Parts: sequence; C-alpha cells; structure tokens
Amino acid sequence: MDPECSRLLPALCAVLVDPRQPVADDTCLEKLLDWFKTVTEAGPSLLLLQENPCLVELLFRVLKAHDPHPRVLSFSLRLAGLFAAQEDCFQYLQQGELLPMLFGEAGPLGGAAWTAPTVRSGWLQGLRSLAQHPSALLFLADCGAVDTIFSLQGDSSLFVASAAGQLLVHILALAMQSPAEGHPSPQGCDWPACAQKIVCHVEDSLHSTATPQVTQALNVLTTTFGHCHGPWTQGLWVRLSPLVACLLEKDPIPASHSLMDLLLSVARSPVGSSDCGLWETLAQTLSHLSPIQAGPLALGILKLQDCPQALKTQAFGVLLQPLACVLKAAAQSPGPPGFPEGATGDSMTVDTFLSSKSACVGLLCQALAHLELLQLLPQRPSPWPQAPLLRAAVAILRFCNGSAAPTSDVGGHLCAVLAGCVRVQRAALDFLGTLSQGTGPQELVTQVFAVLLEYLTSPDSSPTVQVLKKAFQATLRWLLGSPKAPSCCDLDPHTQLFLRELLPVLRKRLCSPCWEARDSGLEFLTQVTRHWGGQAAFRHALLASEVPELTRQLLRDPESYVRASAVTATGQLSSWGLYTTPTSPEHPEVQQESLFTELLHILSTDSEGFPRRAVMQVFTQWLKDGHADVAEDLEQFVARVLQVASRDLDWEVRAQGLELALVFLEQLLGHPGSRCPYAVALPEAAAPATLAQVLQALCRVQLFEFALRALFDCDRPVAQKSCDLLLFLRAKATPCGGPQEAGASPDVVSVEAALQRWQAGEQGQPLGELEPEAVMAVLRSMDLEGLRGTLAKSSDHIEKSPQSLLQDLLASVGVLGENEADCY
Repeated sequence: MDPECSRLLPALCAVLVDPRQPVADDTCLEKLLDWFKTVTEAGPSLLLLQENPCLVELLFRVLKAHDPHPRVLSFSLRLAGLFAAQEDCFQYLQQGELLPMLFGEAGPLGGAAWTAPTVRSGWLQGLRSLAQHPSALLFLADCGAVDTIFSLQGDSSLFVASAAGQLLVHILALAMQSPAEGHPSPQGCDWPACAQKIVCHVEDSLHSTATPQVTQALNVLTTTFGHCHGPWTQGLWVRLSPLVACLLEKDPIPASHSLMDLLLSVARSPVGSSDCGLWETLAQTLSHLSPIQAGPLALGILKLQDCPQALKTQAFGVLLQPLACVLKAAAQSPGPPGFPEGATGDSMTVDTFLSSKSACVGLLCQALAHLELLQLLPQRPSPWPQAPLLRAAVAILRFCNGSAAPTSDVGGHLCAVLAGCVRVQRAALDFLGTLSQGTGPQELVTQVFAVLLEYLTSPDSSPTVQVLKKAFQATLRWLLGSPKAPSCCDLDPHTQLFLRELLPVLRKRLCSPCWEARDSGLEFLTQVTRHWGGQAAFRHALLASEVPELTRQLLRDPESYVRASAVTATGQLSSWGLYTTPTSPEHPEVQQESLFTELLHILSTDSEGFPRRAVMQVFTQWLKDGHADVAEDLEQFVARVLQVASRDLDWEVRAQGLELALVFLEQLLGHPGSRCPYAVALPEAAAPATLAQVLQALCRVQLFEFALRALFDCDRPVAQKSCDLLLFLRAKATPCGGPQEAGASPDVVSVEAALQRWQAGEQGQPLGELEPEAVMAVLRSMDLEGLRGTLAKSSDHIEKSPQSLLQDLLASVGVLGENEADCY
C-alpha cells in the first residue's frame, strides 16, 4: 500500500465509526472496497492488517457501536470478507473471534440494523468473498450461516434474494471441490455435510406446494448447472430430475419460466449429453406449457448444438403454430410442402388468439421475434419453410392494415384485433426484412413488394413513424436482395417495375409535414443509392424523378436532423453522378452555385451540429473517392474546408477535419484509399510527390496550422487525433531526412512562440506564412509520444487515485486542512 494512503487510513477509520460524523455515501464506500480488493489481490492480506492495525480496530469498533449506520456496517462486513478470503488472514481474524461476531448469530443477525437490506446484502457479499478455502466451509457450518442463507432466499429485496441463491451455489461448488473431501462420488452418498445440507434443502423446496419456494430451488439448480461442470453435477441431476419431472404433472405448472431455464441450463451442460431422459422431459414440458410459455423454450431447444431431431421438429412446430393459424384464418392452407405437420395450428393456439387482444398480440409478436432470431442462426431447421413464412408475414401485415379478406370467424377476429396494431406491424416488418435473405417464388415476392408499397403509401403510417421507418428498412433489404437479370448485371424486370412505383411514393414522403417521415425517406435514399448507384435502371429511374431536386431543397429544412440526412443523401447522389446543378427558371443559361459551395455554406452558418458534422463526413468521403468538385482544385478544396472547420465550436467537426487532413496527407504521400467507380481521377494518381513538395502543399493549405492548433484543443479527442496525425507525418518524413540543405538552420522561433501562446489559451494568434523546414524542425523537437500518452489517460486519472479518494473523504468532514483536499 502507498505510504501516504497508510498515513491517512487511521483518520479515515476513526471517521467511519464516529457517530457524530456524516456517513460517506455509497459511491465513496464502493470505491474504497474496490481499492481494498485491488490491494488484497496484489499482496498478502495478513501483512496489510499487521501494518495497518487500524483496519482490525475499525471492524471491532463497528461491532461494539450501539447503533452503527447500516452503510458503515455493510461496508465492514464486505471488507472483512475481502481480508478473510486468504486462509492465513482468515486464521488471524479467527483468533480474536472477530469473524463469528460479524457473521454469526451474535453479530448483526439479531440487531436492529438487520432490517436494512444493505446490511443483509453486505453480510451475503462478505461471506461470498470469504468462502474461498476449506477453513471457510467449517466456519459456515459452525456459525449456522447456511440456514440464514436459506431464509434470505425469500427476502423481500430481490437483490438480497438473488445474492443468497448465488451464494448457495458458490458454497456447494466449494464443498465439492475441497481437497479435504477427496473426490466425492457422483452418486452423492459421500458428499460433504455442507453439500448434503444444501441439496436436501433444494429437495424440500421442490416438494413444496408454495410456488416461491419451488422457484428458489429451480433458480439455484439453474445457476449450478450453468457454472459447475464437475462429475458430481451428473449425480445431482440423477437425484433431483425425478422431482423436477413431477412438476409437469401439476396444473398449472409452478414456476414455469424457472423450470424452462433449468432444463435448458442442464441441456447446455455436460450432463445433457449423457442423459437421454432429459430430452423426454423437454418434450413433455413443451406439450404441457401454453403457447405463450412454450415459445422461449422452443427457441432455446433449437439453439442447442446436440439435440434429437424429433425434439427439434416438435420445438419448431411450436414456433410455427401461431403463423399457421394466421394462414388458416386468411384462407390460405399451410399444407405440404409448407409448414411441417406439427405446425398446423392446434386448439390451444386458436384459443389464445381468441381469448383477448393482449394475448393475441403477445403470441404473434413473440413468434415473429423468435423466428427472426432463428432465421439468422446456422443451426436453423432445414428445410426452412421460406414460402409459407412469407405468406404468413404478408397476411399479418394485411390483417393490420385492413386489406385482408378473411372467410372464417378466426380471420374476422384477427382483423378486429390487429387493425392498426403498431406493435405487430413493427414485428412483422422486421421479420419480413429478415426473410429477404432467402428466396421465394416470384408470385410471393410480388406480394411482398405490394404489401410494402401499401405501407409506404398509406396515410395511416404517417402518425406511426416507427412503422414507416420499419417499412423503409424492410423495402431496402428486399431491394438489395433482388436478383440480377440473367443476361446482364442490371436489375431484373420485376424489381425495375417496383422501383418505378416506389420513387413517386418516396417523393411524397420527402414532402411529408412530419419531419420523421422526411428523415426516414432520406435515409432510405442514401442507402439504396450507396448500393445501386451504378445500376443503369436505378440511375435512369431516379434521374427521371423529382427526388434529387427535392433532396436538395431539404438542405434548408427547418429540422436539423432532416438537414443532416439531406446533406448525406445529396453527397451520396453527387458521388455517383446522380446530382446535377440546377439552373434558374428565369435565367436557364446561368447555373446556380455548386453543391460544394452550398455544403460549405452549411458548414459555415448552420446553427446545429448535426448538419455540420454530416457535411464534414461528405467532404471526407469525396476526398477519398476523388469527387469532381475535389479534383477540380484539390488544394483549394482542402484549404477552404479546413479553414471553416478550424473555427467550428463542435469538437466532432474539428475532429472530422483532422480525419480529412489525414486522407489528404496519405494521398500526397501516394497511399490513396478506395475509389468510387464514378470518381474523377485525381492528379496524384501519378508518382508520389517528393517530401519537399508534400510539405509545401501542406503549408499552402494551412494544414500544419490547423493540426498544431488542434494539438492544444480543449477537447481531448481532437488533441488525440492531431497528435496521431503529426506523429504519422513525422514518421513518414524521418526516413527521408530533412528537406533543408546541409547546414541550413530553419527559423523555428516564431513557430515555437505561437505554440506557447496557443498552449496558454491565446488561440486567436495566427502562425502566418510557414516554412516547411521550420515546421519539421519543431515537430522533431516536440515530445509527441509523451503527449499522446498523457492524452490517453482519462481526464480525472489523478482524482481517481486512492490517495485522492481518502483525502476527499476526510476533507468532507473537516479532518484535513483546506489545502490538503483534492475534491472534484
């Protein structure tokens, strides 16, 4: 331990036990415990106590206090547990009978402080830390702690109850792996007394008619099989599995969720691979549970690596039953070769649909979510019923928007229940989007596009923007998954037809009075352009529409989020050559300002940060791609952007400016990034420039001034990026030597003076005209590596030190002088 911390500890311990002093808050005490845990893990706890006797004195004084504060008592219990985790320190504390007084019946158990949940929680956590060696097991048995832990399983505090169950599992595992007990047999006849006591308690709880006790037992077993994989767990399951199976005979099944968690935990453990009876129990559980209860268990079974095919088929049928009912209600038979036989909607599923709106909606949303997860898994069932799933998703969406024409009572009920149900619409659109990864008959794909178009067009989607957003996302996934025409790389005719119908809908959404709808439309346009910008059919359809012009108009939208999305969309359109500068209606021969000028104006004047950040991202991407506006005059482009970005108050804009500067530097050095197919070739495509030419270009665009200013930026991420940029430049320049002639001595005084002023906060002073040689000399003289190390530390790394924490705690009660505190 740090000597200064040792010096402060006695005063701190005195403050903690002084009833006249205000008690430190939970956050400070937690930080203290974290520090003590670090100290005890780094060295012997016994030596720590011997060198700092005030710690033992603290524990004794807390026990002797007439009415200790619950927070201090809880802290003391946990602290004692940390010390006693090492066996020699445990014996040292036992000599003074300290541990029995803390954790035995003579301790807090019988006092008024025990009514506080924080004390009960501290008692459990202290024992959890303490129980690390065989001596601890004997202590737990002697002081009667195990019985107290049993009672705390039913504590009114969920945190205390959960901690009690986890502690029982920890004690059981410790008992079974204790060297003093040798190697217990899996059958359990020679298990340690402590383990036998816990298992008997679990057995009694499983026999109980009270559901809370059954739940506690099942939770303990779930944790046990999830964390313990010794041979003894097989004997434990053999002993208790008949009692677990008996729960299935009760009506209703008690603690069904906990029972499912246990069965899946056992199936995932080594026990599952050796117990054939487990699979039968799982099958029985599936058939006994209600449809809404069986769904999570069915999904869990299908996620198992090793599982009998018959059980997988049964589980898959459980997940499919709600959708089979939907198809039947929509007068679409799900028979072969569609869903498996077990998926024909049974009476229980139909009853659930008809029972209430909440049950119907809950069952459908659960089934859709589970099937969506299953679709993405490598172990999903094969063959995958893609076609009936598509039909079911389309039917659900049509039930929701009222376009379905049911011919049965169940269908009429679904129409009434699901009409306008946002929750089901969102789940169905998500699932439909996931199904785009598969294939389906063209007839079904046409139905998919039709229902998506209905949702994108419907005025009912406007008040529920989340539904509209989900519809755009699903449409994008289906468009990007569309097949290409057989004879070329262009889109197939069906997709082209849908595209021609979609663009007018998109135009309508871009004119919506709801800003979220405009924003969703722009995001969709950006994504589809990014993927399809090179497709001839898409280019022709988009250029023939009014969408590009509307997008440009949205650069002046009153909502900043929409302006930012419009910036990104116009930048993407322009990168693919899908954006032409419009002409004035009054003077068609005079072109309006270029997109670059307009975006630069947004960067200079927009009052919100989102559009300005979007402009910087577009400019950076343009520079990478060799955009026409960039290639026209590369240095002027970079200089104008950096000049504006350097004055921005948003640190993310300044950081993005440094990213653009790095891209420019890499291109000058001959390391350009990826290029867009529609980009104009940059002049630097020829041989890389010499170092002298690179440095002169950097000076002309004032990149050095921008980067050096950023080095002293008040926002740490900006300074870090600047430091990385300058280190990269210095590393590239060093192997080539300096560009100055031998014997030349560059004038660095003015540069160093400006840097000192900037570091002092006088950021308004310009550097003036720079000489490359002077800049490189300054960079070589700077300790950039040391600065990067300093910047990598958190801003409060000094205040987070243990010494600072102790000083703050003491200063808060006036023990230290006013100049000794390090308050933050």
